[in-house]
Amino acid sequence: MQYKHVDELPKEESDILPTVYIFRHGQSEDNKNLVFSGWRDPHLTEEGKEQALVLAQKLKDKKIHKLVSSPQIRAIETMKIAMSLNEYAKNLPIEVDERIKERSYGNLQGKSKVDLLKTNKDYLNKVRRTYNGLPEGGESIAMVYERTKSFADDLVKEMKEKNINVAISCHGNSIRCFRKYFEGLSDEKTATVETPLGQDYASYVIR
Repeated sequence: MQYKHVDELPKEESDILPTVYIFRHGQSEDNKNLVFSGWRDPHLTEEGKEQALVLAQKLKDKKIHKLVSSPQIRAIETMKIAMSLNEYAKNLPIEVDERIKERSYGNLQGKSKVDLLKTNKDYLNKVRRTYNGLPEGGESIAMVYERTKSFADDLVKEMKEKNINVAISCHGNSIRCFRKYFEGLSDEKTATVETPLGQDYASYVIR
């Protein structure tokens, strides 16, 4: 739960074909406190802002034409910092799309992951790291994939038509679904792949 192990993010870029850059928000107050966040709207911590600055250094020379974020504050704050050093993109408007917001954890939102680990480890694993695990009142990763896929289908069409590069700021579960979409990950791998908070990005060339 401390995200000590993270999987390497794929990086594919092109000077000719459109490229999409996708990243997870920096540490939020809920991440710091190890509570289920979901559709809650915590701000970034100071550490989260520092993580986004690391990301900003990596993205500062990328030619980016459009910015899209989850509507949640932590993702928008990360996008602003991540683009702050990029002369091409720092003044672009940030569009928001509900389809790439974080997974809803339903009745678990605001509750401690540590407490649930102590009382019901199997249930914790089921709702956090299985593709169809469904927290009461919330969404499975499979459900998040369907809305993320809808967004990605529209995105790819627009990027091809306009030949533009796009940056996307989203969340741990939505970036899992982007990886399934662009890399063809299995359901099991999609549910278990780990992404760092802020700091790094995945990129894909749209062909």
